[in-house]
Amino acid sequence: MKLITTSLQDAFIIRPKLFEDSRGLFFEAWNKENFNRETNLNISFVQENQSISRFGVLRGLHYQLKNPQGKLVRVSHGKVLDVIVDLRKSSDTYGKHFSIELSAESNTQLWIPPGMAHGFLTLSDHTIFNYLTTSYYDSSDEHTIIWNDNFLNIDWTYKDIIPKLSSKDKIGKTFEESEHYD
Repeated sequence: MKLITTSLQDAFIIRPKLFEDSRGLFFEAWNKENFNRETNLNISFVQENQSISRFGVLRGLHYQLKNPQGKLVRVSHGKVLDVIVDLRKSSDTYGKHFSIELSAESNTQLWIPPGMAHGFLTLSDHTIFNYLTTSYYDSSDEHTIIWNDNFLNIDWTYKDIIPKLSSKDKIGKTFEESEHYD
């Protein structure tokens, strides 16, 4: 696996080692020992989630305050623009965001440490998005920052797409209104 730093503190792009031949492709999507050795972290996952979305669906920017989740995310079918926002006041990159295109073709993964908001825009139909989390999902602890927040000024890159949003994502708070981590 190849570990690449991002512009946000503690967030990494991960490119797994691919084994290809005439039959197809194989790679380890998750190996606790290798991941922890390469990142110098001690990560254990407790939950695996999968979402399936149509073209143009925007999910996020979500986070939990009491039970922040670290996430290892990837796309197993299709393509997304994945965005993370650092909400940790103690971080050197607090208030900054990072985006990357993730696709089934690239097999690229993103490690999102606890304390960041996360969202993605689907760039293909029937996109399958997978993520492992370090803590359990708690709907009573979920918070949302509005995707088009003026302070964050996230370039969703695909301006011609009119995002399809859930009712909770339509009423997300601004960055300034939302609660953050100490």
